[in-house]
Amino acid sequence: MEEFDAALEDANACIAAKADWPKGYGRKGAALYGLRKYEEAIAAYDEGLKIDPTNETLRSGLADVKQAEIRATQGPPADAMGGIGQMLSSPELYGKIALDPTTRGFLAQPDFVAMLTDVQKNPSSFSKYMSDERMMKVLSLALGLNVMSGEEAMKGGGPFGEKPKGEAPVDITGKPVEGGGAAAKPPPPRPTASATPASASATPPTPMETSTEPEPTGPKAEAKREKELGNAAYKAKDFDLALKHYDAAIALDDEDVSFLTNKAAVNFEKGDYDACIECCDDAIEKGRELRVDYKMVARAMTRKGNALVKKDMLEEAIEVYAKSLMEHRNADTLKRKNDTEKLLKDRTVAAYIDPAKAEEARERGNTLFKEQKYPEAVAEYTEAIKRNPDDHRVYSNRAACYTKLAAFNEATKDAEKCIELEPTFAKGYTRKGHVEFFTKQFDKALETYQAGLAHDPNNEELKDGLRRAMVEIQKGSTGQVSEEEMKERQARAMADPEIQNILQDPVMRQVLNDFGTDPKAAAEHQKNPAVMAKVQKLINAGVVQVR
Repeated sequence: MEEFDAALEDANACIAAKADWPKGYGRKGAALYGLRKYEEAIAAYDEGLKIDPTNETLRSGLADVKQAEIRATQGPPADAMGGIGQMLSSPELYGKIALDPTTRGFLAQPDFVAMLTDVQKNPSSFSKYMSDERMMKVLSLALGLNVMSGEEAMKGGGPFGEKPKGEAPVDITGKPVEGGGAAAKPPPPRPTASATPASASATPPTPMETSTEPEPTGPKAEAKREKELGNAAYKAKDFDLALKHYDAAIALDDEDVSFLTNKAAVNFEKGDYDACIECCDDAIEKGRELRVDYKMVARAMTRKGNALVKKDMLEEAIEVYAKSLMEHRNADTLKRKNDTEKLLKDRTVAAYIDPAKAEEARERGNTLFKEQKYPEAVAEYTEAIKRNPDDHRVYSNRAACYTKLAAFNEATKDAEKCIELEPTFAKGYTRKGHVEFFTKQFDKALETYQAGLAHDPNNEELKDGLRRAMVEIQKGSTGQVSEEEMKERQARAMADPEIQNILQDPVMRQVLNDFGTDPKAAAEHQKNPAVMAKVQKLINAGVVQVR
C-alpha cells in the first residue's frame, strides 16, 4: 500500500496548491480507491465533479468506486458464476494481462475489453462469456492456475490446458503463425531497453523505456513508430529531432508515460533542466492518473531529482529522490540521494567556517574552563571547531574539558585529532597520556609520553607523565599491586588487538615458553631487539610478570 499512500500525499499537496484543478481530485480518488477507503474516494470524485461535471475520468472513477463499495459491503453474489466473476474485478488485473505474453494481445481486441468491463461491473455476467477461450485464460491468470476452456477440452488439450502436439502456434492476438506446425519456431523475443534512470553526473543512457502495453494499432502504432524514430535520433545525439518525434508520439497517444520520460531524458542531455523537470512532472501526474507501473513513476522522479541537482537545488532533489524510493527501492536512486545529502552537508559545513568567529568562541571557552564551567566550555569549543575544524588547539582544549567531566572516550578522540592535525604539539600527547594514565592503561600512557618526548624532549609535563607511568608498570611487573587490580590490568590488555596478535604468534609463544624453561634459549632471544620489544610490551601491559 506504500505507493497509494505516497500518491495520496502527492494528491493532497496538489489540491492544496490548486484547489480548482479537477485532476487533483481524480488522483486523490484513485489513491483512496487503492487504499480501499471507498467513502473518502467517492467524496473526492464528487468534489472534482463539482468543478468539472463533464470530466469523463472522474465519472468513470466514481462509478468504479461505487461498485467496489457495493461488493465490499454486500459480499460476493449468491450465484457461483458471480463469485467467479468477482475474481476478475481486481484493479491490478489489467497489469497482469498486459505483462503475460499469452494474454497481452487481448487488450487490443475491443470485444474482449468490452466483455471484461462488463464482468468487472457486473460479476454475475461472467456466465455469458464462459465459452470464450480468452476469458478462461484471463480467469486462469487471476487464479494463478491454468483453466481449460470447453473448446480446448474438445481439441484434446492436456489436463493443464496444454496445446495438442502438432497444433499450429498462434501469435499474441490468437491468429495462427504462418508456416506454423509442430516444427515451427516461436518468434524471437523483442529486445527491451535499459530502465536505468538518467544520471545527474554522467551522460544518461538511451531513454527508451520497457513497455507493458499490448501491440498497438492505429494511432498508437504510429505513436510507437515516432518513439522509435526519436530513440534513433537520441542515439545519434540529434536532440532537436528526437524532441520532434517524441512530441509527435505524445500528440498521437497521450497515455504512454514513456514518451514523456524519454523527452525528459533528451532535455536533460541538452542541458534544459527546467524542461526536463516539466516533462517529469507531467509523467508523474499522468502515471498517477493512469495507474501505471510504480517503477515508471519512480523513474520519472529520479530523473527530476537529477535535473534538480544540476540546477543546484540540492534540498529539493533530496526530497524528490526520497519520494522515488517510496515508489520503488532502487540502489542507483539511493546512491544519488546519499551523494546529494553528503554534498549538501559538505557545503553547509564549508559555508559556516569563519576563523575569526572560531577564535572568539575559543576564547569564550577558555574563560569558562577557568571558571570550571566545563559543559559550557565544551559547547563553546564545539562551536569553534565548527567555525574552524583545522585548529588543533581547540581539540586539545576540549579534550581537557572532557577529561574533567570523566568523558574519557571523547577526550581521547579529541587528543588524537589534535595530534593528527599537529604532530609536534606537545599538549596533544599530554592530553592523551593523562587519559590513559587515569584509566590505568599505563603501558599505553608510557608509549604516548615517549612519542611526545620525541618531538619535545624537554617538556616537563611529558617527562613527569613518563616517570609516573613507569612506576606503575614496575609495580605491576614485580607483583606490588593487589590481585584484583592485576586482573583488571590483564583483562584490559587481553582486549588490546596488539597484545592479542603477540600472544597468537607461534614464535612468541615459543619465546615465552623458553623464558620459563630454557635459560640458554632465553639468552639468545634477548639479543633480538624485535622480540624483546614485544616481550616488554607484554610486561608493561601486565600480561607477563618479572620475578
